[in-house]
Amino acid sequence: MKLGVIADDFTGASDIALMLSEAGMQTVQFVGVPASNNLSGSGINCDAGVISLKSRTEPAEDAIRHSLAASDWLISQGCEQIVFKVCSTFDSTDEGNIGPVTQALAERLGEQTVLVCPAFPENGRTVYQGHLFVGDTLLSESGMQNHPLTPMRDPDIRRVLSRQTTWPVSHIPHKTVQLGAASILDAAKTETGSMAIVDAITDEDLIAIGKAAAGRRLVTGGSGIAIGLPANFGVTPHHQAWTGTNGKAVVLSGSCSSATRGQVKHYKQKAPSREIMVEDVIGGWLSMEELIEWTISQDEPPLLYSSADPETVSQVQQRFGRDKSASAIENLFSGLAAALVDAGVERIVVAGGETSGAVVSGIKASALEIGPRIAPGVPALRVAGQPLALALKSGNFGGPDFFEDALHVLGAGS
Repeated sequence: MKLGVIADDFTGASDIALMLSEAGMQTVQFVGVPASNNLSGSGINCDAGVISLKSRTEPAEDAIRHSLAASDWLISQGCEQIVFKVCSTFDSTDEGNIGPVTQALAERLGEQTVLVCPAFPENGRTVYQGHLFVGDTLLSESGMQNHPLTPMRDPDIRRVLSRQTTWPVSHIPHKTVQLGAASILDAAKTETGSMAIVDAITDEDLIAIGKAAAGRRLVTGGSGIAIGLPANFGVTPHHQAWTGTNGKAVVLSGSCSSATRGQVKHYKQKAPSREIMVEDVIGGWLSMEELIEWTISQDEPPLLYSSADPETVSQVQQRFGRDKSASAIENLFSGLAAALVDAGVERIVVAGGETSGAVVSGIKASALEIGPRIAPGVPALRVAGQPLALALKSGNFGGPDFFEDALHVLGAGS
């Protein structure tokens, strides 16, 4: 391996894996830190290894421990550079985990100044004057302020990051980025032990940042940061082969983002659907056997969803508690996915980072092969060694027809 990625959730991992694959890197996504240091016997050979963690909402000390283990494994595979991949909306709390994990990784790897950029212009995420925008709207007004686990109410990610780390946080403005990699490098020559938020509003900006990152041991950012990194390793784009599967399919949605709620509303008009209520799961009123039987019996790929509006989510959390509510849904989808695969389902489309993590854990996948793009930031995935194809979608990604598009790509191909 040449490049290693530590992703703080599953959809983010497949997001950046797609970017690296499209740039020409043979890329494999691992589910957690592999148990073995020797991949030769598994038949896996890749330029870039992406380790999917579920550390975004973990306690900071757990996120640090898991991220350091991932870094150690990637370095043992020969990786020359590590990317700590975070969400393009910088999802975190004042306690972390972006700052604490970045600082711990930098100290472990010996990196003095870490470039930090969550921008992903293709999906409307840009950083200007240190502020994060979603489209033409500040992060704090984009709907992310209502996120049930990591509400983002401050669009100035310099302030956000400063609250999470003991290292100083500086800013490299867009006018410097426009001057190119050399200017970015000059601006990054700050005191030892620091982080620099880098503005980026176009892919050209990200390419310049990628050039400036050549030779650095650690970079932190969204999937867009990967645009400019493969070229540093002499890699050029080439087509990646993909063969789909047309077996039984299901759509599982646990995301409560506005984009996903729109996709759910759209798909419900075309296919059978069942809403999963938190109170039914916690109360034990939902029959897993009946749910599986109903899903398998449908002629069209059905939708099972728990994608409520912010007001409903808030009421449920007040009644049952945030962690209990989230765990109930995640455990339900984890067990459901495992049972459906056992029943012969070969295509699963998943909406939501936490839901994706639960599904992948439930089906006990250890490595995912990267296929073609379904939508910006979302690739088709094949579970290594199984006739099972997945699409893992971050909540805010994809257009209204995403579920239909994903089922098509997983089946017939791109």
